[in-house]
Amino acid sequence: MLPSGNSFEPSATVGRYADIHGLRMYYELYGSGKPLVLIHGGGSTIESSFGRIIPVLAKKYQVIAVELQAHGRTKDINRPLSFEQDADDVDELLNQLNIKSAAVFGFSNGGTTAIQMAIRHPQRVERLVLASALYKRSGIDSWFWEGFKHASLDVMPQALKDAYLKVSPDPEGLQTMFNRDVQRMRDFKDIRDEDVRSITVPALVLVSGQDVVRPEHAVEMYRLLPGGRLMILPGAHGEWMGTAESSPEDNPLPALTLPMVEAFLDDQN
Repeated sequence: MLPSGNSFEPSATVGRYADIHGLRMYYELYGSGKPLVLIHGGGSTIESSFGRIIPVLAKKYQVIAVELQAHGRTKDINRPLSFEQDADDVDELLNQLNIKSAAVFGFSNGGTTAIQMAIRHPQRVERLVLASALYKRSGIDSWFWEGFKHASLDVMPQALKDAYLKVSPDPEGLQTMFNRDVQRMRDFKDIRDEDVRSITVPALVLVSGQDVVRPEHAVEMYRLLPGGRLMILPGAHGEWMGTAESSPEDNPLPALTLPMVEAFLDDQN
């Protein structure tokens, strides 16, 4: 049974910090079992991306949920923000936690980070859940990229602004996070097909019918992945997993779709 709405409140005992490549990275640990890393979307926090599903996942897995550079409780530092650097940061966190390998679940920008983890640190990744993940610019319609030319904080979903300020009540930090995410997307370059093909672990590619990422892009990525599996779900960006920016309180989709994700994670093939 999933909690209603986005009312998940983490226990004060689960939040921790680690010194990672000069970054004081915030992360949360839940449950026990096989390790499962959760990587949030752009402009998001652990709670806004995964608050609806962590209580369920923690019943079966050791959940390691992170907040990346400039996001949530992890403050920005003087270095570029990139998906490659995020992947290296998460890898080092797992190294410090003595976790040799884990399943990695990335949503949206976090899905692109998960792809980079599998390319750059293949020994660390056992399985991949790539939810609304982007690997080339053609995966999103041109209007999206045009919007970054004159992006301003007022276009950011209010639910994401509220989620940031809830855990880090710092308006300047919110603006910094937004600026960093905008620049990262402006600078984004396609991941090479051959690098995606090099990912041999089982990988579940998920996308919604009204997603930001085009379903055709998800199909293209699925066909490149040797161990790829594909799921196209109803709803908007993140709605199937109950994200704060797109999920009404009475949303039935997480309860229907999460068991299918768990079946993939538990599959031994």
